[in-house]
Amino acid sequence: MAGTVETAIRSVVAKGVGIVADFNRKHLPQTDHPFLTGIHQPLTGEMTLVDLPVTGTIPTALDGRYLRIGPNPVAPDPAGYHWFTGDGMVHGIALGDGKALWYRNRWIRSRAVAEALGETPAPGPRNGGFDTVNTNVIDIAGRTWALVEAGSYPVELNETLDEQTYNPFDGTLEGSFTAHPHRDPLTGEHHAIAYEATDPNTIRHIVLSPEGKVIRELPIAVKHGPSIHDCAITARYAVILDLPVTFSMKALIGGHRFPYAWNPEHHARVGLLPRNGAAEDVIWCAVDPAYVFHVANAYDAPDGSVVMDVCAYQTMFAEGTGGPNGRNMGLERWTIDPIAGTVRRRTIDASPQEFPRPDERRFGQPYRYAYTIALPESDGEQFLGATRLYKHDLATGARETHEFGAGRYPGEFVFVPAHADAAEDEGWLIGLVIDLPNETTDLAIIDARDFAGAPIASVRVPHRIPPGFHGNWLPEQRG
Repeated sequence: MAGTVETAIRSVVAKGVGIVADFNRKHLPQTDHPFLTGIHQPLTGEMTLVDLPVTGTIPTALDGRYLRIGPNPVAPDPAGYHWFTGDGMVHGIALGDGKALWYRNRWIRSRAVAEALGETPAPGPRNGGFDTVNTNVIDIAGRTWALVEAGSYPVELNETLDEQTYNPFDGTLEGSFTAHPHRDPLTGEHHAIAYEATDPNTIRHIVLSPEGKVIRELPIAVKHGPSIHDCAITARYAVILDLPVTFSMKALIGGHRFPYAWNPEHHARVGLLPRNGAAEDVIWCAVDPAYVFHVANAYDAPDGSVVMDVCAYQTMFAEGTGGPNGRNMGLERWTIDPIAGTVRRRTIDASPQEFPRPDERRFGQPYRYAYTIALPESDGEQFLGATRLYKHDLATGARETHEFGAGRYPGEFVFVPAHADAAEDEGWLIGLVIDLPNETTDLAIIDARDFAGAPIASVRVPHRIPPGFHGNWLPEQRG
């Protein structure tokens, strides 16, 4: 009964706060928004294009789809807008037999998108009132899932992106999920750390079986409602990033749609949760204040510590309300000592950079190579704006650069191994590159062992695909 009463009270309070927030949002300044204009200007419709032009030679081993998702508001409104909250749009390019078979872009049919388009929302249950999904699109157990953190259930997509269903992993997920579950290639399990805006005192460690069903959903007590975008795994631990970006009632009541802000009162720490342990088994280790969106990888060191490589920020959301801001500290190595309860930070490369990706066959294990995109040297209103990728050799400390040239801006690139037994950098980097002067986009394919060389192939999409968040290669399922 107490739980029912508490839920009812929270519902009433949330409705009251929502009314105040809506009122204040209408009185925010109506100005051009950096994440709704220029390179970020949303597309206004959906397309299906076939037989796309190809430069170079697409490896025949690339048989499948490259999918990328990001925000693309169906009815852009700058008042209170934040890049992280825009309606989700999935972009897909299918490759096979050395050809670019099709390009498709589809909005995720949330209630708001469906209403704006005059359509029926995608079927399936909702986790409360929040059903915007815009952050990642991945393969789990041979099925395609669009993901977001802090609220909505995942959305399952068919091959052509036209069939969409809100699906809590066939009824096995109780609460919100994350945009960044990580698959352990040794067990086939996915591990995630999830949070929910409506419950600032709890996060959850979620484990999916190799079949894509939730087999663990462990609540862990926290304070202030931390925003935890990513996590990591090792053979022994799930790694929790409890850092000083937390829920902000001030931002919410003020009408801002992303109610999280830098909180210097929140103690920065990293948690090591034994993968089958209880909440009280988490080993909390203090770290100097910083924020991390993305982890490259983590693994157990022979001395018992945990090594984790991250792209770190000095602060995040300390000022500005439209998108990510704060000084990027580059690629760092965090060595977490579970005995001393400390984290030692070392700079690998101080150049601003983001979206680190390894060879995912080595998640949770020692690895050698990490790939990132460069960010502008000075903080920019639109976050992106550099024209380079980096390849880091973590064994030698060497860094290679792939330069796309003036006016050409890459997003996140993913590593695809050339075959099942390929060496760690034997394969290709695949991602989207915006050609801003020409308002077009290329899917670029780079030989990881000739990283600085010209792409071995590129697929031309005849329009600008706005910068998004995360993309992945989903190979065709045979057999």
